[in-house]
Amino acid sequence: MAERLGVRSALRKFLNSEAAGGIVLMAAAVLAMIVANSALYDSYHHLLNADMGPILSPELTSKLGPMTLHLWINDGLMAIFFFLVGLEIKREFVDGRLSSWDKRRLPIIAAVAGMAVPAAIFLFVTWDYGELVNGWAIPAATDIAFAIGVLALLGKRAPTSLKLFLVTVAIVDDMGAVAIIALVYTPSLSTIWLFASVLVLAVMYYLNATGVRRLLPYVLLSGLLWYCVLLSGVHATIAGVLAAMMIPITKTPGAPDAVDSPLHRMEHAVAPWSAFFIVPVFGFANAGVNLDGMGLDQILAPLPLGIALGLFVGKQIGIFGSVWLAVKFGIAGKLRGATWLQIYGTAMLCGIGFTMSLFIGGLAFPGNALLIEEAKIGVLLGSAVSGLVGFLLLRFAPLHQSHDEIEAEEAGEIARDGDVESVCEDMPAKPGAAG
Repeated sequence: MAERLGVRSALRKFLNSEAAGGIVLMAAAVLAMIVANSALYDSYHHLLNADMGPILSPELTSKLGPMTLHLWINDGLMAIFFFLVGLEIKREFVDGRLSSWDKRRLPIIAAVAGMAVPAAIFLFVTWDYGELVNGWAIPAATDIAFAIGVLALLGKRAPTSLKLFLVTVAIVDDMGAVAIIALVYTPSLSTIWLFASVLVLAVMYYLNATGVRRLLPYVLLSGLLWYCVLLSGVHATIAGVLAAMMIPITKTPGAPDAVDSPLHRMEHAVAPWSAFFIVPVFGFANAGVNLDGMGLDQILAPLPLGIALGLFVGKQIGIFGSVWLAVKFGIAGKLRGATWLQIYGTAMLCGIGFTMSLFIGGLAFPGNALLIEEAKIGVLLGSAVSGLVGFLLLRFAPLHQSHDEIEAEEAGEIARDGDVESVCEDMPAKPGAAG
Protein backbone atom coordinates (compact mmCIF):
# COMPACT_ATOMS: atom_id res chain seq x y z
CA MET A 1 0.00 0.00 0.00
CA ALA A 2 1.31 3.42 -0.91
CA GLU A 3 2.51 5.57 1.95
CA ARG A 4 0.05 8.31 2.80
CA LEU A 5 0.53 11.91 3.79
CA GLY A 6 -0.04 12.57 7.51
CA VAL A 7 -3.61 13.39 8.40
CA ARG A 8 -2.93 16.90 9.60
CA SER A 9 -0.76 17.62 6.56
CA ALA A 10 -3.94 17.51 4.46
CA LEU A 11 -7.22 18.92 5.74
CA ARG A 12 -6.10 20.27 9.12
CA LYS A 13 -2.91 21.78 7.72
CA PHE A 14 -4.92 23.39 4.92
CA LEU A 15 -7.39 24.95 7.34
CA ASN A 16 -4.62 26.05 9.68
CA SER A 17 -2.55 27.62 6.89
CA GLU A 18 -5.62 29.38 5.47
CA ALA A 19 -6.45 30.69 8.93
CA ALA A 20 -2.93 31.92 9.64
CA GLY A 21 -2.69 33.35 6.12
CA GLY A 22 -5.97 35.18 6.65
CA ILE A 23 -4.64 36.80 9.81
CA VAL A 24 -1.45 37.86 7.97
CA LEU A 25 -3.65 39.26 5.18
CA MET A 26 -5.64 41.29 7.72
CA ALA A 27 -2.37 42.73 9.05
CA ALA A 28 -1.21 43.58 5.51
CA ALA A 29 -4.50 45.36 4.74
CA VAL A 30 -4.34 47.39 7.97
CA LEU A 31 -0.69 48.29 7.24
CA ALA A 32 -1.61 49.41 3.72
CA MET A 33 -4.30 51.71 5.10
CA ILE A 34 -1.91 53.16 7.68
CA VAL A 35 0.79 53.81 5.07
CA ALA A 36 -1.70 55.26 2.57
CA ASN A 37 -2.88 57.76 5.17
CA SER A 38 0.51 58.82 6.48
CA ALA A 39 3.49 60.82 5.28
CA LEU A 40 4.62 57.64 3.49
CA TYR A 41 1.78 57.77 0.95
CA ASP A 42 3.85 59.35 -1.85
CA SER A 43 6.62 56.77 -1.39
CA TYR A 44 4.01 53.97 -1.33
CA HIS A 45 2.40 55.25 -4.55
CA HIS A 46 5.70 55.79 -6.37
CA LEU A 47 7.02 52.36 -5.37
CA LEU A 48 3.96 50.58 -6.75
CA ASN A 49 4.11 52.55 -10.00
CA ALA A 50 7.86 52.31 -10.54
CA ASP A 51 9.05 50.48 -13.68
CA MET A 52 10.60 47.20 -12.61
CA GLY A 53 11.85 44.01 -14.21
CA PRO A 54 12.27 43.08 -17.89
CA ILE A 55 10.14 44.42 -20.73
CA LEU A 56 8.60 41.17 -21.95
CA SER A 57 7.62 42.48 -25.37
CA PRO A 58 6.78 45.81 -27.09
CA GLU A 59 3.34 44.37 -27.92
CA LEU A 60 2.68 43.74 -24.24
CA THR A 61 3.84 47.22 -23.22
CA SER A 62 1.44 48.77 -25.72
CA LYS A 63 -1.43 46.75 -24.20
CA LEU A 64 -0.69 46.96 -20.50
CA GLY A 65 1.59 49.96 -20.22
CA PRO A 66 4.93 49.95 -18.35
CA MET A 67 5.85 46.84 -16.37
CA THR A 68 5.42 48.40 -12.94
CA LEU A 69 5.73 46.66 -9.59
CA HIS A 70 1.94 46.83 -9.26
CA LEU A 71 1.53 45.08 -12.63
CA TRP A 72 4.01 42.35 -11.70
CA ILE A 73 2.08 41.73 -8.48
CA ASN A 74 -1.38 41.67 -10.08
CA ASP A 75 -0.48 39.83 -13.30
CA GLY A 76 2.52 37.82 -12.14
CA LEU A 77 2.38 36.88 -8.48
CA MET A 78 -1.39 36.54 -8.55
CA ALA A 79 -1.11 33.97 -11.34
CA ILE A 80 0.55 31.74 -8.72
CA PHE A 81 -2.35 32.41 -6.34
CA PHE A 82 -4.79 31.42 -9.11
CA PHE A 83 -2.66 28.34 -9.78
CA LEU A 84 -3.26 27.31 -6.16
CA VAL A 85 -6.97 28.06 -6.58
CA GLY A 86 -6.98 25.75 -9.61
CA LEU A 87 -5.23 22.98 -7.66
CA GLU A 88 -7.80 23.28 -4.87
CA ILE A 89 -10.69 23.18 -7.35
CA LYS A 90 -9.33 20.08 -9.08
CA ARG A 91 -8.59 18.31 -5.78
CA GLU A 92 -12.07 18.98 -4.42
CA PHE A 93 -13.87 17.89 -7.62
CA VAL A 94 -11.74 14.81 -8.29
CA ASP A 95 -11.03 13.50 -4.79
CA GLY A 96 -12.66 15.77 -2.21
CA ARG A 97 -15.89 17.17 -0.85
CA LEU A 98 -17.14 18.08 -4.33
CA SER A 99 -16.42 14.71 -5.94
CA SER A 100 -20.08 13.64 -6.19
CA TRP A 101 -23.35 15.44 -6.80
CA ASP A 102 -24.61 14.61 -3.29
CA LYS A 103 -21.58 16.43 -1.84
CA ARG A 104 -21.67 19.27 -4.37
CA ARG A 105 -25.35 20.07 -4.09
CA LEU A 106 -25.44 22.42 -1.08
CA PRO A 107 -22.12 24.29 -1.70
CA ILE A 108 -22.99 24.88 -5.36
CA ILE A 109 -26.50 26.12 -4.56
CA ALA A 110 -25.13 28.41 -1.84
CA ALA A 111 -22.25 29.71 -3.97
CA VAL A 112 -24.41 30.45 -7.01
CA ALA A 113 -27.01 32.28 -4.92
CA GLY A 114 -24.20 33.99 -3.03
CA MET A 115 -22.87 35.40 -6.30
CA ALA A 116 -26.18 36.21 -8.00
CA VAL A 117 -27.85 38.17 -5.18
CA PRO A 118 -24.87 40.53 -4.51
CA ALA A 119 -24.56 41.19 -8.26
CA ALA A 120 -28.30 41.96 -8.45
CA ILE A 121 -28.11 44.38 -5.51
CA PHE A 122 -25.10 46.11 -7.06
CA LEU A 123 -26.91 46.51 -10.38
CA PHE A 124 -30.01 47.84 -8.60
CA VAL A 125 -27.91 50.58 -6.96
CA THR A 126 -25.78 51.50 -10.00
CA TRP A 127 -28.10 50.84 -12.96
CA ASP A 128 -28.53 54.53 -13.82
CA TYR A 129 -24.80 55.30 -13.70
CA GLY A 130 -23.46 54.06 -17.04
CA GLU A 131 -19.98 52.58 -16.77
CA LEU A 132 -20.42 51.63 -13.10
CA VAL A 133 -22.49 48.64 -14.23
CA ASN A 134 -19.24 46.99 -15.38
CA GLY A 135 -18.38 46.37 -11.73
CA TRP A 136 -21.30 43.99 -11.14
CA ALA A 137 -18.99 41.05 -10.34
CA ILE A 138 -16.98 42.87 -7.64
CA PRO A 139 -19.28 41.95 -4.70
CA ALA A 140 -19.83 38.40 -5.99
CA ALA A 141 -16.53 37.07 -4.62
CA THR A 142 -15.63 35.59 -1.20
CA ASP A 143 -12.12 35.71 0.28
CA ILE A 144 -11.47 32.22 1.66
CA ALA A 145 -8.30 33.12 3.60
CA PHE A 146 -9.77 36.20 5.26
CA ALA A 147 -13.02 34.40 6.21
CA ILE A 148 -11.22 31.33 7.58
CA GLY A 149 -8.90 33.71 9.46
CA VAL A 150 -11.92 35.23 11.21
CA LEU A 151 -13.24 31.75 12.05
CA ALA A 152 -9.83 30.89 13.51
CA LEU A 153 -10.18 33.75 15.98
CA LEU A 154 -13.27 31.96 17.34
CA GLY A 155 -11.30 28.84 18.27
CA LYS A 156 -13.43 25.82 19.16
CA ARG A 157 -16.66 27.86 18.98
CA ALA A 158 -16.58 27.45 15.19
CA PRO A 159 -17.87 23.95 14.27
CA THR A 160 -15.77 21.95 11.81
CA SER A 161 -18.77 21.62 9.48
CA LEU A 162 -18.97 25.43 9.15
CA LYS A 163 -15.27 25.68 8.27
CA LEU A 164 -15.55 22.97 5.62
CA PHE A 165 -18.79 24.43 4.25
CA LEU A 166 -17.15 27.86 4.00
CA VAL A 167 -14.12 26.39 2.21
CA THR A 168 -16.20 24.48 -0.34
CA VAL A 169 -18.53 27.43 -0.99
CA ALA A 170 -15.51 29.71 -1.48
CA ILE A 171 -13.91 27.23 -3.90
CA VAL A 172 -17.08 27.07 -6.03
CA ASP A 173 -17.23 30.87 -5.73
CA ASP A 174 -13.65 31.05 -7.03
CA MET A 175 -14.67 28.95 -10.04
CA GLY A 176 -17.36 31.49 -10.83
CA ALA A 177 -14.92 34.39 -10.40
CA VAL A 178 -12.39 32.74 -12.73
CA ALA A 179 -15.09 32.22 -15.37
CA ILE A 180 -16.19 35.84 -15.05
CA ILE A 181 -12.63 37.13 -15.42
CA ALA A 182 -12.08 34.98 -18.51
CA LEU A 183 -15.41 35.72 -20.21
CA VAL A 184 -16.34 39.24 -19.10
CA TYR A 185 -13.10 41.09 -18.42
CA THR A 186 -11.20 40.12 -21.58
CA PRO A 187 -11.37 43.20 -23.85
CA SER A 188 -9.52 41.89 -26.94
CA LEU A 189 -7.83 38.71 -28.09
CA SER A 190 -4.71 37.89 -30.09
CA THR A 191 -5.47 34.78 -32.16
CA ILE A 192 -1.81 33.79 -32.55
CA TRP A 193 -1.03 33.89 -28.84
CA LEU A 194 -4.33 32.24 -27.98
CA PHE A 195 -3.40 29.39 -30.33
CA ALA A 196 0.05 29.21 -28.71
CA SER A 197 -1.63 28.94 -25.30
CA VAL A 198 -3.77 26.04 -26.55
CA LEU A 199 -0.65 24.27 -27.86
CA VAL A 200 1.11 24.58 -24.50
CA LEU A 201 -1.99 23.24 -22.74
CA ALA A 202 -2.12 20.34 -25.23
CA VAL A 203 1.48 19.42 -24.39
CA MET A 204 0.71 19.50 -20.67
CA TYR A 205 -2.38 17.35 -21.24
CA TYR A 206 -0.27 14.86 -23.24
CA LEU A 207 2.30 14.63 -20.44
CA ASN A 208 -0.49 13.96 -17.94
CA ALA A 209 -2.18 11.38 -20.18
CA THR A 210 1.09 9.50 -20.78
CA GLY A 211 1.85 9.25 -17.05
CA VAL A 212 4.57 11.86 -16.61
CA ARG A 213 4.55 12.62 -12.89
CA ARG A 214 7.70 14.70 -12.43
CA LEU A 215 6.70 18.25 -11.61
CA LEU A 216 9.56 20.12 -13.33
CA PRO A 217 8.15 19.82 -16.90
CA TYR A 218 4.76 21.08 -15.68
CA VAL A 219 6.37 24.00 -13.85
CA LEU A 220 8.34 25.08 -16.94
CA LEU A 221 5.34 24.74 -19.22
CA SER A 222 3.19 26.66 -16.73
CA GLY A 223 5.60 29.59 -17.01
CA LEU A 224 5.41 29.43 -20.79
CA LEU A 225 1.62 29.23 -20.65
CA TRP A 226 1.51 32.34 -18.45
CA TYR A 227 3.53 34.28 -21.03
CA CYS A 228 1.33 33.14 -23.94
CA VAL A 229 -1.91 33.90 -22.09
CA LEU A 230 -0.56 37.31 -21.04
CA LEU A 231 0.04 38.19 -24.69
CA SER A 232 -3.26 36.64 -25.84
CA GLY A 233 -5.40 39.28 -24.17
CA VAL A 234 -6.97 36.90 -21.64
CA HIS A 235 -5.96 37.95 -18.14
CA ALA A 236 -2.71 36.21 -17.24
CA THR A 237 -4.02 34.81 -13.96
CA ILE A 238 -6.30 32.47 -15.93
CA ALA A 239 -3.12 30.68 -17.00
CA GLY A 240 -2.64 29.64 -13.38
CA VAL A 241 -6.02 27.90 -13.23
CA LEU A 242 -5.60 26.23 -16.64
CA ALA A 243 -2.11 24.96 -15.73
CA ALA A 244 -3.40 23.55 -12.45
CA MET A 245 -6.00 21.48 -14.30
CA MET A 246 -3.16 19.66 -16.11
CA ILE A 247 -1.30 18.58 -12.95
CA PRO A 248 -1.75 14.80 -12.36
CA ILE A 249 -3.54 13.67 -9.19
CA THR A 250 -3.61 10.31 -7.46
CA LYS A 251 -7.13 9.56 -6.26
CA THR A 252 -7.45 8.08 -2.77
CA PRO A 253 -11.20 7.92 -2.00
CA GLY A 254 -11.85 7.26 1.67
CA ALA A 255 -8.15 7.45 2.53
CA PRO A 256 -5.50 10.12 3.25
CA ASP A 257 -3.72 11.73 0.30
CA ALA A 258 -1.10 9.64 -1.51
CA VAL A 259 2.39 10.90 -0.74
CA ASP A 260 3.38 10.52 -4.41
CA SER A 261 0.40 12.48 -5.81
CA PRO A 262 1.89 15.29 -7.97
CA LEU A 263 -1.06 17.63 -7.39
CA HIS A 264 -0.96 17.25 -3.62
CA ARG A 265 2.83 17.74 -3.54
CA MET A 266 2.49 20.87 -5.66
CA GLU A 267 -0.35 22.19 -3.52
CA HIS A 268 1.62 21.72 -0.31
CA ALA A 269 4.65 23.44 -1.86
CA VAL A 270 2.75 26.46 -3.19
CA ALA A 271 0.23 27.02 -0.36
CA PRO A 272 2.64 28.59 2.20
CA TRP A 273 4.04 31.01 -0.42
CA SER A 274 0.53 32.00 -1.43
CA ALA A 275 -0.79 32.40 2.11
CA PHE A 276 2.17 34.14 3.70
CA PHE A 277 3.72 36.09 0.82
CA ILE A 278 1.71 36.45 -2.40
CA VAL A 279 -1.75 37.28 -1.00
CA PRO A 280 -0.44 39.62 1.75
CA VAL A 281 1.75 41.43 -0.81
CA PHE A 282 -1.30 41.78 -3.08
CA GLY A 283 -3.35 43.04 -0.14
CA PHE A 284 -0.69 45.59 0.80
CA ALA A 285 -0.38 46.78 -2.82
CA ASN A 286 -4.13 47.08 -3.42
CA ALA A 287 -5.82 47.92 -0.11
CA GLY A 288 -4.14 51.27 0.50
CA VAL A 289 -6.76 54.01 0.08
CA ASN A 290 -6.03 57.63 0.99
CA LEU A 291 -8.98 58.88 3.02
CA ASP A 292 -7.75 62.48 3.20
CA GLY A 293 -10.68 64.84 2.61
CA MET A 294 -13.09 61.95 2.07
CA GLY A 295 -16.56 62.53 3.47
CA LEU A 296 -19.78 60.61 3.78
CA ASP A 297 -20.80 61.67 0.27
CA GLN A 298 -17.81 59.86 -1.25
CA ILE A 299 -18.29 56.76 0.89
CA LEU A 300 -21.99 56.56 -0.01
CA ALA A 301 -21.46 57.23 -3.71
CA PRO A 302 -23.21 54.67 -5.96
CA LEU A 303 -20.13 52.54 -6.67
CA PRO A 304 -18.85 51.98 -3.10
CA LEU A 305 -22.41 51.77 -1.79
CA GLY A 306 -23.41 49.16 -4.38
CA ILE A 307 -20.33 47.04 -3.59
CA ALA A 308 -20.70 47.34 0.19
CA LEU A 309 -24.41 46.47 0.11
CA GLY A 310 -23.75 43.61 -2.30
CA LEU A 311 -21.17 42.09 0.05
CA PHE A 312 -22.92 42.74 3.35
CA VAL A 313 -26.58 42.33 2.41
CA GLY A 314 -26.37 40.25 -0.76
CA LYS A 315 -24.09 37.51 0.55
CA GLN A 316 -26.09 36.85 3.70
CA ILE A 317 -29.40 36.79 1.80
CA GLY A 318 -28.06 34.65 -1.04
CA ILE A 319 -26.15 32.09 1.01
CA PHE A 320 -28.28 31.79 4.14
CA GLY A 321 -31.52 31.99 2.15
CA SER A 322 -30.45 29.28 -0.29
CA VAL A 323 -29.23 26.96 2.50
CA TRP A 324 -32.48 27.41 4.44
CA LEU A 325 -34.60 26.73 1.35
CA ALA A 326 -32.46 23.71 0.38
CA VAL A 327 -32.96 22.18 3.83
CA LYS A 328 -36.66 23.10 3.99
CA PHE A 329 -37.43 21.45 0.65
CA GLY A 330 -35.29 18.37 1.33
CA ILE A 331 -32.64 19.15 -1.29
CA ALA A 332 -29.83 18.89 1.28
CA GLY A 333 -29.38 18.13 4.98
CA LYS A 334 -28.63 20.78 7.59
CA LEU A 335 -24.97 21.34 8.48
CA ARG A 336 -23.83 18.91 11.17
CA GLY A 337 -23.32 20.37 14.63
CA ALA A 338 -24.33 23.91 13.64
CA THR A 339 -27.30 26.00 14.71
CA TRP A 340 -29.20 28.21 12.29
CA LEU A 341 -27.73 31.30 13.95
CA GLN A 342 -24.21 29.94 13.39
CA ILE A 343 -25.03 29.20 9.76
CA TYR A 344 -26.31 32.77 9.41
CA GLY A 345 -23.08 34.11 10.94
CA THR A 346 -21.04 32.05 8.47
CA ALA A 347 -23.12 33.39 5.57
CA MET A 348 -22.28 36.85 6.89
CA LEU A 349 -18.55 36.01 6.82
CA CYS A 350 -18.91 35.14 3.14
CA GLY A 351 -19.41 38.89 2.63
CA ILE A 352 -15.66 39.31 3.10
CA GLY A 353 -14.73 39.78 -0.55
CA PHE A 354 -11.32 41.40 -0.23
CA THR A 355 -8.68 39.65 -2.41
CA MET A 356 -10.84 38.55 -5.33
CA SER A 357 -13.12 41.61 -5.10
CA LEU A 358 -10.16 44.02 -5.15
CA PHE A 359 -8.72 42.06 -8.08
CA ILE A 360 -11.95 42.22 -10.11
CA GLY A 361 -12.31 45.91 -9.23
CA GLY A 362 -9.03 46.62 -11.01
CA LEU A 363 -10.22 44.71 -14.08
CA ALA A 364 -13.66 46.33 -14.17
CA PHE A 365 -12.38 49.90 -14.51
CA PRO A 366 -8.99 49.72 -16.29
CA GLY A 367 -7.19 53.05 -16.39
CA ASN A 368 -9.80 54.81 -14.24
CA ALA A 369 -7.97 55.46 -10.98
CA LEU A 370 -10.92 57.26 -9.38
CA LEU A 371 -13.36 54.39 -9.90
CA ILE A 372 -10.76 51.83 -8.80
CA GLU A 373 -10.28 53.79 -5.56
CA GLU A 374 -14.05 54.01 -5.05
CA ALA A 375 -14.31 50.25 -5.64
CA LYS A 376 -11.63 49.68 -3.00
CA ILE A 377 -13.62 51.74 -0.50
CA GLY A 378 -16.73 49.64 -1.16
CA VAL A 379 -14.80 46.37 -0.84
CA LEU A 380 -13.09 47.42 2.38
CA LEU A 381 -16.32 48.74 3.90
CA GLY A 382 -18.45 45.73 2.94
CA SER A 383 -15.76 43.24 3.97
CA ALA A 384 -15.07 44.95 7.31
CA VAL A 385 -18.75 45.15 8.32
CA SER A 386 -19.39 41.55 7.16
CA GLY A 387 -16.38 40.27 9.07
CA LEU A 388 -17.19 42.17 12.27
CA VAL A 389 -20.91 41.28 12.36
CA GLY A 390 -20.22 37.66 11.37
CA PHE A 391 -17.59 37.33 14.09
CA LEU A 392 -19.88 38.79 16.78
CA LEU A 393 -22.77 36.53 15.75
CA LEU A 394 -20.60 33.42 15.91
CA ARG A 395 -18.86 34.51 19.11
CA PHE A 396 -22.10 34.88 21.06
CA ALA A 397 -24.33 32.33 19.29
CA PRO A 398 -25.26 29.38 21.55
CA LEU A 399 -23.53 26.16 20.54
CA HIS A 400 -25.39 23.19 19.11
CA GLN A 401 -26.66 20.91 21.91
CA SER A 402 -24.46 18.07 20.58
CA HIS A 403 -21.48 20.31 19.72
CA ASP A 404 -18.82 18.38 21.64
CA GLU A 405 -20.01 14.96 20.52
CA ILE A 406 -20.22 15.91 16.83
CA GLU A 407 -16.82 17.65 16.93
CA ALA A 408 -15.29 14.50 18.44
CA GLU A 409 -16.98 12.36 15.78
CA GLU A 410 -15.67 14.55 12.95
CA ALA A 411 -12.19 14.62 14.49
CA GLY A 412 -12.28 10.82 14.45
CA GLU A 413 -13.26 10.80 10.76
CA ILE A 414 -10.37 13.12 9.96
CA ALA A 415 -7.99 10.93 11.97
CA ARG A 416 -9.06 7.89 9.94
CA ASP A 417 -8.83 9.21 6.39
CA GLY A 418 -8.01 12.91 6.45
CA ASP A 419 -11.52 14.24 5.75
CA VAL A 420 -15.13 14.03 6.90
CA GLU A 421 -17.77 11.95 5.19
CA SER A 422 -20.18 14.86 4.84
CA VAL A 423 -20.69 18.31 6.34
CA CYS A 424 -24.48 17.76 6.28
CA GLU A 425 -26.79 15.71 8.45
CA ASP A 426 -28.54 12.75 6.83
CA MET A 427 -31.79 13.85 5.27
CA PRO A 428 -34.90 12.22 6.77
CA ALA A 429 -36.36 9.42 4.68
CA LYS A 430 -39.31 10.42 2.55
CA PRO A 431 -42.71 8.97 3.59
CA GLY A 432 -43.25 5.58 2.01
CA ALA A 433 -39.56 5.06 1.19
CA ALA A 434 -38.33 1.49 1.43
CA GLY A 435 -36.27 0.38 4.41
